Amino acid sequence: MRPSMRRVLVVVLGLLGACGPSAQPSAGMQVPASTESALGAAHGSHAARVLHVGKWKNHRGEFQTVQAAVDAAKPGDWILIGPGDYHEQGAPNAGVLVTTPNLHLRGMDRNKVVIDGTRPGASTCSKKSSDQDFGPSGTGRNGIQVEKTDGVVIENLTACNFIGGADGENGNQIWWNGGDGSGVIGMGSYSGSHLTASNTWFDGSVPNTAQYGIFASNARGPGLIEWSYASNMGDSAFYVGACTDCDSTLRHVHAQNSALGYSGTNAGGRLRIEESEWDLNRSGILPSSLANDDPPSPQDGACPDAPGRSCTFIQRNDVHDNNNPNTPAFGLTAGSPIGTGIDLSGGRNNTVRDNRIVRNGSWGILINDYPDPDLPSVPAWCTGGDPFFNPPPPFDQILGPVIPCYFHAYGNRVEGNTFSGNGFFGNPTNGDLGVAQLPFPTSNCFHGNVDRGGPATSWPPALPSTCDQAWNPDIDQIAVLFTEVLCAAFGPASGACNGSSYPVPGKIALLPIPRERGMKDPCEGVPGHDPWCNHKGHDDDDDDDD
Repeated sequence: MRPSMRRVLVVVLGLLGACGPSAQPSAGMQVPASTESALGAAHGSHAARVLHVGKWKNHRGEFQTVQAAVDAAKPGDWILIGPGDYHEQGAPNAGVLVTTPNLHLRGMDRNKVVIDGTRPGASTCSKKSSDQDFGPSGTGRNGIQVEKTDGVVIENLTACNFIGGADGENGNQIWWNGGDGSGVIGMGSYSGSHLTASNTWFDGSVPNTAQYGIFASNARGPGLIEWSYASNMGDSAFYVGACTDCDSTLRHVHAQNSALGYSGTNAGGRLRIEESEWDLNRSGILPSSLANDDPPSPQDGACPDAPGRSCTFIQRNDVHDNNNPNTPAFGLTAGSPIGTGIDLSGGRNNTVRDNRIVRNGSWGILINDYPDPDLPSVPAWCTGGDPFFNPPPPFDQILGPVIPCYFHAYGNRVEGNTFSGNGFFGNPTNGDLGVAQLPFPTSNCFHGNVDRGGPATSWPPALPSTCDQAWNPDIDQIAVLFTEVLCAAFGPASGACNGSSYPVPGKIALLPIPRERGMKDPCEGVPGHDPWCNHKGHDDDDDDDD
């Protein structure tokens, strides 16, 4: 299980941080190519059929619900979905449950094919409280849930208003689930593109909220999520986690108005988060190590076949204006440090490079050790961390005398990033770069980062340019930064603010679901002589398919 309250500064992304002399991807890392080839292979001897849901261009399909088509499909089949508001009830906790491998689900119109979590008969993505469906006994629901099944492709549609349970379970709009909470990799390849995942309802008087937009967990890949949008999530808009070697790429995605734009517990290895936009969240991109039930920890971007090199990259992203205290939030995810563009929390051996990082009020990039406050119920969950860690003075007074599992953040390379307008909250440590790392034999390293043509600002002021050296900072400076991170995360209730000031939550505000660009040709690649994709002799201008 993955209760958000145990995921705080949260999770994964691709950083390259090896920080050794050669922090480059391994020679075999070809994520997009391997993704596409793997997803297109192994459909068996069954000739692919095309099944149709709803209506498209005067052609009525054989099925009225997506779940009915999924249940009838065989491995390798395609399912085309005509425009409509589909209030699916395929399983007790899922709108559409997919357990058949190598299916290809594609909407014919990204904005008009809606998998809707509200009750049947409600208007599309209704905001009314009476229209929300909290699942059996309030345990929450997921939208499209791919359950331990390889090779499923989902494209060109919208999912909305799938609300989680009171304990933070479920509430995923689109979910490739390889075994969440099991600690076991139970899924291989997956792919999603031109997807919209959002939510129009929030009620602060109840704990239920939409948790994740587009979510992939416990999968070995290759995985690819691209050209997609997610917003209004209580945990994160995008999540890839619980995979030591994720072999996955997020690219050309856009995350807004969520507690976290990106989260990924204990995710690393071959992983890329690139060429995407992250804005209006509480915090932007947060890879993290956690001693929870997504083992094995830690978050480590080292290449699986070359531990001295990094294969996790956060690169060429636009990370701006992540200062929003008024997003939905659940549990400790509401304690992510507001105003942070990219936060590597207890992670190691990642690379963050060539990003544009603008107008984040606390820190453009923050690297911090993570003192996990939860006592692991399984000792192995603290793999890579220091169990029952006793921080040295004065950190024992700041963090506590005994930390159940302490994750040191080291070996992360931060290079070639461009900063502007960060740190405007104006607290002593705020600026472009912050490193809250206790003294340690290995440092993080920084090179070529600029702000308006000059060096990037940082706390502490002097940061190492190479990672293969001991980190022996000024203790007083690091103590100040740790207290400010706690203040930014938990506000005055943390007892750590000491005159520092960060925004505190007010009234939660949701963004409207935007109209997004869909696939240029929803018939591209559809096998055979399909009636929905062969329009000769038919009225292509028919608009009654809304």
